[in-house]
Amino acid sequence: MPVSRLIFYDNLLSAQYTLHVPFNFPSGEENSMTQQQFDMAIELIDAANGEDPNLETSDNKELPKELLYSHRMSDMLQRFRPDADDAMKLSIHAQHIQRWKSARSDYPMNRKGYHQWRTGLYDFHAETVASLLVKAGYEGEFIERVKQAVGKKSLKTNADTQLLEDIAGLVFIEHYMQAFADKHPEYDEQKWLDIIRRTWNKMSDQAHQFALAGHITLPAPLVPLIQKAVSAE
Repeated sequence: MPVSRLIFYDNLLSAQYTLHVPFNFPSGEENSMTQQQFDMAIELIDAANGEDPNLETSDNKELPKELLYSHRMSDMLQRFRPDADDAMKLSIHAQHIQRWKSARSDYPMNRKGYHQWRTGLYDFHAETVASLLVKAGYEGEFIERVKQAVGKKSLKTNADTQLLEDIAGLVFIEHYMQAFADKHPEYDEQKWLDIIRRTWNKMSDQAHQFALAGHITLPAPLVPLIQKAVSAE
């Protein structure tokens, strides 16, 4: 069975499975320990996201929203950067970990409140995954690297953060942009061009090329707007 895109949606509800991804581990005891740590970290992240009370339908099944999102993120990483190391695999798998616990409504409903919420959210995600990595047996520098990426630190200068942003952008375009459009029929063309460009501008040139080369599924009704937005960049 091919290792690419092994996302077992049939088992998502229980979160009792291991995400199978390729590794180049050293042999022997270190190999076993590293694999065990990774497997435990994935299980802990999936268990945490499996608590999400919000459900989303995929392939005619209702799944915990953030659990589904995490596997879409990991799937996209395998397609875009199959040689990513385990720190980035875990960072990207945990990007939205337990997001429902930090509600937008807990902050003022204005631009300042929005930015406060986003900043708090990044810190919440980083600290949450860090605590799970400790339980999985990871230490020091590894955990700090994951925290920096999940916390969206130093975009454009931190390669890990940029990779996470690339994957998030590609996943948004393929899986969530159309649903977002359906929720906001009041948005005019200029508003949509601005939204698409904001997403696009956070992504690297490599992610742009990946998307434009047909490696992701674009939302068909929005293709003309996407083409118009990116052609002006």
